[in-house]
Amino acid sequence: MEIEQLYKEHSDKVYSYIYFLVRHKECAEDLTQETFYKAYKGLGTFNKEAATSTWLLKIARNVTYDYFRRKRVVQFFSFEKEHDLENKELSPECSYEKKEQLARMYNSLYTLKKDYQEVLLLRKIQECSIQETAYILGWTEAKVKMKMTRALKALKKEFHQEGGHPNGSIKRIR
Repeated sequence: MEIEQLYKEHSDKVYSYIYFLVRHKECAEDLTQETFYKAYKGLGTFNKEAATSTWLLKIARNVTYDYFRRKRVVQFFSFEKEHDLENKELSPECSYEKKEQLARMYNSLYTLKKDYQEVLLLRKIQECSIQETAYILGWTEAKVKMKMTRALKALKKEFHQEGGHPNGSIKRIR
């Protein structure tokens, strides 16, 4: 597979993953380019042990972590998905409440441990399988399942402390 085809098929997913981590458009664009450059250099050694998108997300994670180490970045990531906040079928009041609930959920998510943030990001936001998540994070599948269970429990607890409703946006990420 040529790098142009890889880029065309997977750049949006890689960019959104990196953007969630760095929260800065230009930086995410640069790191996305670096990810595909590293993928190009390693294309000959890619043994198709994992899906191409999973392999690229693992490279993206490594590139982003290298960036954090170089910059000694303390903050890890926040979540902003505007299209999740918009629903044209809702009344303005209901739409506002949904936006508030989602904002509280993302604030709660931001307070969790880095491991919990990562597993939630990959499993629920990026929609990676357990196997793909394990590959990207370098964990066993059992560890992914255990961290996911604990992360959801911690997120629920934090969300309720933030003032979220028990039946609100938290259901979205199950």
